[in-house]
Amino acid sequence: MIISDLERIIDAITREKNIPRDVVIEIIEGAIVTAARRSYGRDRQLEAVYNEDAGEVELFQYFTVMEEVEDEDTEMDLETARGHDPDCEVGDELGLLLEVEHLGRIAAQAAKQELIQKMRDAERELVFNEFKDRKGELITGIVRRFERGNIIVDLNRAEAVIPRREQVMTETYRPGDRIQAYVLDISRASRQAQVVLSRTHPGLIMKLFEREVPEVAEGIVRIEACAREPGHRAKIAVSSNDPAVDPVGACVGLKGSRVQAVVAELRGEAIDIIPWHPDAGRFIVHAIAPASVSRVYIDETTRTMELIVPDDQLAKAIGRRGQNVRLAAQLTGWRIDIVSEQKHAEMLDSARDEISRIALLDETQVEYLLGAGFQSAQEIADATAEEVAGILGIEDDEAQGIVDQADSVVEALIMEEAERRRQAQAAPAPTPDAPERAEA
Repeated sequence: MIISDLERIIDAITREKNIPRDVVIEIIEGAIVTAARRSYGRDRQLEAVYNEDAGEVELFQYFTVMEEVEDEDTEMDLETARGHDPDCEVGDELGLLLEVEHLGRIAAQAAKQELIQKMRDAERELVFNEFKDRKGELITGIVRRFERGNIIVDLNRAEAVIPRREQVMTETYRPGDRIQAYVLDISRASRQAQVVLSRTHPGLIMKLFEREVPEVAEGIVRIEACAREPGHRAKIAVSSNDPAVDPVGACVGLKGSRVQAVVAELRGEAIDIIPWHPDAGRFIVHAIAPASVSRVYIDETTRTMELIVPDDQLAKAIGRRGQNVRLAAQLTGWRIDIVSEQKHAEMLDSARDEISRIALLDETQVEYLLGAGFQSAQEIADATAEEVAGILGIEDDEAQGIVDQADSVVEALIMEEAERRRQAQAAPAPTPDAPERAEA
């Protein structure tokens, strides 16, 4: 190989693959050593060195100078060694130049394979090092091709993949389209470092608002939570560190310019921007918007909220196919049950009738228990005497009597239900009307 050829190859790899020159040279040296071991044997002490002045790789075999030679592949007697270097002494290392051109076709093929593999490893390492600190960032690329449902994106000096699961089903792309995505992960697992992007992650919306809203980028406005049904609708909860800055208004922008820029990038995905509140009850009222809420019942133990809404607001609160309540639940982290005022009133009447069967309770105490969230005799039977006493303002022993009597009421209700079922099963089935005779 002439000098200009090797230099040109090194320069081309350095430029096109963006691999440092010293790394390219180290890879070539390693490939030559691999090839040499194929020809000369794996036990020999071999080293390849790139000669910058000559523009070629020189291959050396090293021997230890010994008085008596036991291994001819790694040792050389003193007399022979002094034939190469008169100053040699026993124990010295002597390196002899070998002819690279004599390695043979098989060794040359091994060198080529080694070179290709090492180049891939170097590329993978460079891509990993470049993107490992960019997880969670917004990145722009060009759609190049499609592989088994995945979108391959050109990031200039690397390729990334948007797996099918991270794609929005309502979006379509063609090769050459510009695409913005969220850097989900960077992995060395495959044959090349793989940058995994996402168009469905909630972080994409948060990063888009960070780009479009200076107050978010500066930390004045904070996105507290985000929930999405990609391609359809999203909700974000925002707060402000500055009382003079309206977080919702800042994200909406003048005449909706800021939020519309985000909506356009998400190809029409609707976005609800709501004010965050540290009080869970108030936060849930904001989250269920645009529906209005009459009352909220909170169960801290099960992290469940029951929202009572006006009858004409029920459909709006639930949303199309339950979308609004699902997003509100994701946003707040609470399980949400929505009941209309009419249905709630019916449930309240039923609960009042059932709890009133506990003879030790007067009407006022029944209302206190209803107000505390008890909706059946079973719930009172499952409560502790201390809990009931605290609600009604009575002694523990009196409260224990109420709990015990509630248990008796539950047993009676079970017996009544069993009897109703028995009677229903015993009742004769209605006979169908005899069919009319068809006229001939």
